[in-house]
Amino acid sequence: MQPPTKSSSVYVSISSSISDSGKKEEMSKVKIISTSHVKPGKMIGRKECQLVTFDLPYLAFYYNQKLLFYKCGEFEAKVEKLKDGLRVVLEEFYQLAGKLGKDEDGVFRVEYDDDMDGVEVVEATAMEIGIEELATEDGTASFKDLIPYNGVLNLEGLHRPLLSVQVTKLKDGVAMGCAFNHAILDGTSTWHFMSSWAQICSGSNSVSVSPFLERTKVRNTRVKLDLSLPPNPVNGDANQGPQLREKLFRFSEAAIDKIKSKVNSTPPSDSSKPFSTFQSLAYHVWHHVTLARELKPQDYTVFTLFADCRKRVDPPMPESYFGNLIHAIFTVTAAGLLLANPPQFGASLVQKAIEAHNAKAIEERNKEWEAAPKIFEYKDAGVNCVAVGSSPRFKVYDVDFGWGKPEGVRSGSNNRFDGMVYLYQGKSGGRSIDVEIALEAGALEKLEKDKAFVLEV
Repeated sequence: MQPPTKSSSVYVSISSSISDSGKKEEMSKVKIISTSHVKPGKMIGRKECQLVTFDLPYLAFYYNQKLLFYKCGEFEAKVEKLKDGLRVVLEEFYQLAGKLGKDEDGVFRVEYDDDMDGVEVVEATAMEIGIEELATEDGTASFKDLIPYNGVLNLEGLHRPLLSVQVTKLKDGVAMGCAFNHAILDGTSTWHFMSSWAQICSGSNSVSVSPFLERTKVRNTRVKLDLSLPPNPVNGDANQGPQLREKLFRFSEAAIDKIKSKVNSTPPSDSSKPFSTFQSLAYHVWHHVTLARELKPQDYTVFTLFADCRKRVDPPMPESYFGNLIHAIFTVTAAGLLLANPPQFGASLVQKAIEAHNAKAIEERNKEWEAAPKIFEYKDAGVNCVAVGSSPRFKVYDVDFGWGKPEGVRSGSNNRFDGMVYLYQGKSGGRSIDVEIALEAGALEKLEKDKAFVLEV
C-alpha cells in the first residue's frame, strides 16, 4: 500500500483490466424493459448522517455488485412482491434510498429526504440465458449486463441512487443484480439489508433486527475532503494492464477440513491458538497463487484482508451497525520464504496480523488517516497481492424472498484486480466455501492445473 499522502484535491483515475470477451454477445441477450424508483412506504422527513473515517476511504472504489439467481416463474408478480417488500424495508434502511451530500464544511454525509427518487429498480429480460448457464459460469463476462452500475464510482452517489437493483427474467428463473454504494456500507450491512428485505417478502411485517444508524458513535472526527470526479468518468480501456480472468473454485467440506488439518498439523511454535478455517484457507490461497505467479524468491508478496471491526473497536458496536466498519489489514513476506517454509509460517503471518488489529491499532490507524487522508483506489492492495473480501460467514443462501434459496450468489465485475478474492458460503452448505479469484490469465491457468490447490477430495 502506498504511504498516506495529503492532497488538497484528489482526482481519481478510473481503469479496468477485466477481460470482456463475449461481452457484446451477452449484451444483446439482456433487454431493459423499464426503470422505476421505490421509496420508503412512510414519510421519514429530512435525515442527515455524517460519513466517518471508516467510510471515507471507499469513495474512490466502485459500487459493490452482487448477483443472486433463482429458479422460479411468474416474473411480473415477483417484481411487484420485491418492490412492495422494498418499500417496507426502506422504512428502516432509508439511507439506501438517499444520496451522498456534503455539509457546509465540506464533510461528506448520507442525506435522505422524502422528495428524493429512492432506490432504482430496473426490469429486464434475457430469455436466452438459463440458470444452469449462470451456475456453471466461472468468470463475470456473462453477468455484466445482469448487474447495474458497471464502472460507476461511489463518488457518483452525489447524483445517483445509492442502491440500484436490476431484476432480469431468465429462460427458467430470475436474476437479481444489486449495486450498493460502498462508501455507505460494507458486506455485513449489505447482507443484513438483503436478509431483512427477503424476510419482509416472505411474510414478516417488520425487520427482525433494525439497523444501527448512528455512525458517529464509533468515530466522530470530521474530515473534510476536497474530492472531485475525474473530468471524463469513463471505465477506461479494458485492455489496460494485464488481461485478467476470474474463476470460481468450490471447496467442499472435506477439502476445507483437509486444508485446515494440514495447516494445523504442526502447531505454531509460540503456542498461540490453532489456525482458524479462514486463516488456513487464506494461507492455502496465498501460497498457491504465489506459486502460480512464478515470482522470484526475493519478490515481496502482500496478503490483505478486509476485517470487520464491530467487535474490535472500544466500545464494541452492535452487529447491526449500518455503514462501513472494516479495515484493510496487511502482512508481507518474500515469495521465497512463503514457499520454502511449512504452512505454519504463512498461516502465522495471517493470524498475527489479524490478532494485532485490536482497538488500540484501530485508533492509531484512524488518527494517522485523519491527519493525512488518503483516498485509496480499489486496486491499492499491495504488490503481488492476494486480497480477500466478503466472508463465508454471510448466510447468502438464506436470502429467500418466498420462492426458495438462490441457485447461486456471485460478485460483479467492479472492484476486481489481479489478486482479488471473494469468499462465499458454499452452496452445498456446512463448512463448504466458494472462492472467486481474479488473476492475470497465465497465472490463473497454472492455478487451475495445480492439483494441490484444487484438492479434488
